[in-house]
Amino acid sequence: MKCQSELNSGSVTVKSHFYHLAFSTSFASTTTMNLSSASELALTQTPAPRRYTIGSRASKLATIQAEIVLEALQKLHPHAIFNLEYMTTEGDKNQSQALYLLGGKALWTKELEVELLEGKIDLIVHSLKDVPTTLPPGCELAAILEREEPADCLVMKQGLEYKSLDELPDGSVIGTSSVRRVAQLRRLYPKLQFADVRGNLNTRLAKLDKADGEYTAIILAAAGLMRLGFSDRITALLKPPTLYHAVGQASLGVEIRSDDETTKQLIAGLTHPESNLMCRAERACLKVLEGGCSVPVGVASSFERKEGADEVVGTLKLMGTVTSLSGTSHVESTLEAEVSSVEDAENLGARLARKLIDSGAKTILEEIEKAKKERQEQEKTS
Repeated sequence: MKCQSELNSGSVTVKSHFYHLAFSTSFASTTTMNLSSASELALTQTPAPRRYTIGSRASKLATIQAEIVLEALQKLHPHAIFNLEYMTTEGDKNQSQALYLLGGKALWTKELEVELLEGKIDLIVHSLKDVPTTLPPGCELAAILEREEPADCLVMKQGLEYKSLDELPDGSVIGTSSVRRVAQLRRLYPKLQFADVRGNLNTRLAKLDKADGEYTAIILAAAGLMRLGFSDRITALLKPPTLYHAVGQASLGVEIRSDDETTKQLIAGLTHPESNLMCRAERACLKVLEGGCSVPVGVASSFERKEGADEVVGTLKLMGTVTSLSGTSHVESTLEAEVSSVEDAENLGARLARKLIDSGAKTILEEIEKAKKERQEQEKTS
């Protein structure tokens, strides 16, 4: 019986029609096949293996991250067939406006999710910090990989000898498009200046190092530099309490269709249990606060696994902060609890969010939303 199969040979996909017969035979001198019994003839059809298409943004960092997931899947499923598809999203196209004016995290994910829901791709590799806490109907965050270094970092202009923010002269210009970073750092370093800097990582480094450029330093996610092979550009890590990182920062998330059980099983082995619990708690906190990448919500989390436990059980500690754009208003809280499931982790995150709201975060977020709308109106009329 004929069927179609696709075999992956290096970088070349070879299509062939074949059939597979398994049976016992004996031949007389007349070449007549003699079967001792019907059970000795087994006719089996080999089904065509499914091809899995991995979707990703087209930036250099995004392609590296997609390849990390691809390599992990190939190790888990050496006989499966995978291919990569890259796409430029709206967030990639608009490199001029400040991020918090553009409309939220869906700018980085929407086009890919359309492809996913239409069945053109089977899974999406995301920087988890770019993934909205509420996904479109029919989509699901099904895997979270082991986290890299979650901290932000200081990158100094080449040729300057400064090693920290504390050493910088008053009025030094720090480049970042994250209001979370600006709000927190403005609170601690009111004499520094902050300016937007957009573009992919290479573009931002070029803007920083330009001889007559305005930036003394820029702030970037350390994990991105590490994945791109630019660890040598990291001047200093900016860890709490100096700077709380973004929700999900340094983790990769894999999004699939909710009803695709085959792909869900395929990628289950990608999930790193401890990173999953920490990131789920962070995302639950952000969801209750109704924040996004354009809202100055910072977090930090840690997980201490219980000794001797067969399952992933341990103490999850979660810290959260909300800071006004001026840096003058700031709330922060910490909670910890023993957790053994995603539900436990998400409950902890939601509890922390409510604690932050009770401490004044709601007022800060409302003021930020008001300022955002006012600036959007100004840009429309300018």
